[in-house]
Amino acid sequence: METAAGSRGLEIGDEEASFEVFFERRFASVARALVLVTGDEAEAEEVTEEAFARAWDRWDRVKTMASPVGYVYRTAVNLNRNRVRGIARELRRQRPPDRLADPAETAGDRDRIRRALAALPLNQREAIVFVGLFGLDTEEAAAALGIKPASLRSRLHRARAELRKHIGELDE
Repeated sequence: METAAGSRGLEIGDEEASFEVFFERRFASVARALVLVTGDEAEAEEVTEEAFARAWDRWDRVKTMASPVGYVYRTAVNLNRNRVRGIARELRRQRPPDRLADPAETAGDRDRIRRALAALPLNQREAIVFVGLFGLDTEEAAAALGIKPASLRSRLHRARAELRKHIGELDE
């Protein structure tokens, strides 16, 4: 059975310490969360698969960490950052295409929130997702992102202000 404490990571010594159980319990939630970071379901699934593959390669070490799922989230976020950097390098080599209007402007709240999140800089989006969606506190989220808690709080503050601004603009 999973406890509130066990919902964030694996209890060492549990039969849950097998990678297979960890994967079955965590893959879907990590993939869903990565959709908000990447903005694309296929990319999110690909990044999540790679993050879990890396965790599997290092499972003897990862399962002893305070938060194995935090390791997977951080790995996935770093993989996405690398992917975004590669895309940015490629775009700098090419002439950027004209931006098209967002076809989902009249969609429901979910689409509006996704657009507002997509408008955030990546580091602010990560902070919002780790705290708001993953439910990590600022200390855990900062550790997962490899930054100081004060930096995470600053990112959260700026992200929340931007979300209020964008969602307010969408309502008008």
